[in-house]
Amino acid sequence: MKWNKEELGAYSPNDIEMSWYDFWEKNGYFHQDADKSKKPFSIVMPPPNVTGQLHMGHALDNTLQDILVRFKRMEGYNVAWIPGTDHAGIATQVKVEQQLAKEEGKTRYDIGREEFLKRVWAWKEKYGSRIEKQVRRLGSSCDWSRKRFTMDPVCARAVREVFCTLYEKGLIYQGQRITNWCPHCNTALSDIEVDHSDVQGSLWYVKYPVVGEDDYIMIATTRPETIMGDTAVAVNPEDDRMKKYVGKKVIVPLVNREVEVIADDYVDIGFGTGAVKITPAHDPNDFAMGERHHLESIMIMNLDGTMNDKAGAKYDGMTREECRKAVVADLQELGLLDHIEPLTHSVGHCSRCKTIVEPFSTKQWFVKMGPLTKAAIDAVAEGKTRFIPERFSKTYNHWMENVHDWCISRQLWWGHQIPAWYCDDCGEISVSREDITECQHCHSKHIHRDPDVLDTWFSSALWPFSTMGWPEKTEDIQQFFPTSVMVTGYDIIFFWVARMMFMTCEFMKEIPFHDVFIHGLVRDSQGRKMSKSLGNGIDPLGVCEQYGADALRFTLVTGNTPGNDMRFYMERVEANRNFANKIWNASKFVIMNLKDYDPGFKPSADDLTLADRWILTSFNDTVSQVTANLDKFELGDAADEVYDFIWNSYCDWYIELAKQRLYKSDDQRSKQTVQYVLVYVLTHTLEMLHPFMPFVTEHLWQHLPHEGESIIVAPWPQPRADLEFTADAAIMNVIMEAIKGIRNMRAESNVPMGKKAPVIMVPSDEGMAQTLRKYESYFHTLAFADKVTLLAPDAAKPENAVVTVVPGIEVYLQLKDLIDVEKETARVKKEQDKLQKEIDRLSKKLSNPGFLGKAPAAVVEKEKAKLADYTDKMASLTKRMEDLAKL
Repeated sequence: MKWNKEELGAYSPNDIEMSWYDFWEKNGYFHQDADKSKKPFSIVMPPPNVTGQLHMGHALDNTLQDILVRFKRMEGYNVAWIPGTDHAGIATQVKVEQQLAKEEGKTRYDIGREEFLKRVWAWKEKYGSRIEKQVRRLGSSCDWSRKRFTMDPVCARAVREVFCTLYEKGLIYQGQRITNWCPHCNTALSDIEVDHSDVQGSLWYVKYPVVGEDDYIMIATTRPETIMGDTAVAVNPEDDRMKKYVGKKVIVPLVNREVEVIADDYVDIGFGTGAVKITPAHDPNDFAMGERHHLESIMIMNLDGTMNDKAGAKYDGMTREECRKAVVADLQELGLLDHIEPLTHSVGHCSRCKTIVEPFSTKQWFVKMGPLTKAAIDAVAEGKTRFIPERFSKTYNHWMENVHDWCISRQLWWGHQIPAWYCDDCGEISVSREDITECQHCHSKHIHRDPDVLDTWFSSALWPFSTMGWPEKTEDIQQFFPTSVMVTGYDIIFFWVARMMFMTCEFMKEIPFHDVFIHGLVRDSQGRKMSKSLGNGIDPLGVCEQYGADALRFTLVTGNTPGNDMRFYMERVEANRNFANKIWNASKFVIMNLKDYDPGFKPSADDLTLADRWILTSFNDTVSQVTANLDKFELGDAADEVYDFIWNSYCDWYIELAKQRLYKSDDQRSKQTVQYVLVYVLTHTLEMLHPFMPFVTEHLWQHLPHEGESIIVAPWPQPRADLEFTADAAIMNVIMEAIKGIRNMRAESNVPMGKKAPVIMVPSDEGMAQTLRKYESYFHTLAFADKVTLLAPDAAKPENAVVTVVPGIEVYLQLKDLIDVEKETARVKKEQDKLQKEIDRLSKKLSNPGFLGKAPAAVVEKEKAKLADYTDKMASLTKRMEDLAKL
């Protein structure tokens, strides 16, 4: 039996939290070797950007993972939680480029690729560990000895192997496609790197003259600067207004190009005029239409977003904005601009530099998705991988079933450089797992490597197995793969979860994880998404400094239900810090009363009082419920169960009942029994709370009699059949209900705290009467009862008393000598008058047709809810006045 007998001071999370993390890490509690004799439980941490700063999303994600990991570790599983960081191609490159410009006034092109990459690696070494330290501050018990970086040698080898294998299978190819292009960063972007926001724009209505006729087709466009790249005009084949134009030629304004009017189902009859300009090189939908109708694709812009010579000599070199103004002016001068309408529409911006994204047709590398998705779709359909909540499997399936080929090349220098070499002599491409010096086809030495790098999501798609050393068949892969659960937000199901699924199914012939536990976003108290632009972000590290990581973690989990967004209230963090303080003070009380504690003492069943039997049975029930909820990923419900048991059952009830036996009892065995129960329940409850609040539980556990070196590796609590007293617990619950009834009557009647009152009870039968006689002391201790009188069911009921009814008992409280009836009547009357004014005001407001007609529905509902609440309160005050009248 171990026991740190140092006295507990005041609770101060900053004084204890990181010292315990250092203790766990230095003693190797986060690491377990692969052990085939144990059931595995493994998680790969969603890798934060190496440039990253911890935000509330990270805090939530890590907290949920850590709860599961600590729970399974205590259950005896062979646990591996693999942390890591993502090289974050564009984000990191932008950071270093900004630093280079600020400190030296240079661009990456000034110093060259090799030197620039040295600078990026140096930046990574200097700042890359920052987010790891921040993750530690939250208490995340991941195995840092297994940490990975998406560009470390192990992951780099996996990336090359996957690229080359897919290329050899014909599943990676080069092609000319429309991609999101950032003219400032000069690279293609993934969908997740594009932020869409509504902007105030216009619809320009432009006349396209019909060739050979005194007629024109009116088109509506939001981008007149791309007119010079038009190679068709399209209408819907079902549009009766436009059928006569199909097959005819029209003249593209400004460049006088003759193009055909085509029919395509994609055209929305109800948008604009029903006719649209088709610019295949500058719009993804137009590109698809161009492929269907074999249209020419004309790039009229340079990669930096300026116009090129194909836009026409007048516009060559202009920016997009300059060109738009010039084109509109020229159309007006030619009489081809009919009119302009204001329009609010969604426009994509680069998430890094906020430049408006340009859809460009460029030559890129693509993954052919069709052959890869079937196994990943089947894995979910067959239940091999399960989404929690299940509804998110529909989101996953919709994306998988409608996925386009994936653009994986990025025009960056930081990242996994594409392992493809071009021959300057024969023109062939060589793809290789190792760097090469000659063409694989003609053996020419005149080769050069593709300068592009792979999309960051390519390397992170391999995360479930690359982190374990694949393509080597490592011990970790044999024990911990597939992983047990992936914890992530719903916003990256398509970007990451889906990619991990199809890559893993392809290369491991196995699912990457059994469960996908989806959580929502952490929003501010008004329900808004946290963002820099709104200035409503909350720094989790600042919250940890002010209230402690335990309080933050408990707030994040108790405010969370799987798959749903949560609102973050600082008041709840403060309340959970108070909860930690409540546990601290309860532990302090127990420790102060263990001076003559005998660790070897074990009470018999006969030694246990009704209160002992009740708390032990309640503890058993709580363990069962918490375990079941954790197994179902209902982490918030599990936390609520622990909270309710500690605060209400243990602290507010059992400790109060234990005091009399600790302080006043001359019976040593009775004292030893209550000490045993206090310690047994508290130490195991701390173990049950540990996954949620790891720091305070470790500290208090160490100060109580316990077995083992650390709570982090203590066995998970189990219900004990020998400490299960269901019938006794039921009796105690009835007594508690009666005591609660008395407390409520005292509170409603404003009986001063500590002033004792006579209590009269009418049990329903003799069995209940015997129970009440036996445990009368509980009413004196917990209900401030002066005298307890029992009446037979047929006896005359007390007069001038307030009454409450609980199962099997009528409880009367005589108040005449406890309160100033006249003063209390006056107080209640004053409350009634004040409340009536509010009821009258709201009733008048809600009967006003003007208010009901103009006010938003939410406002009306809020006022109705207020009226209902005030009406309920008035009913309570009326009942109170009736009770006072009886006194």
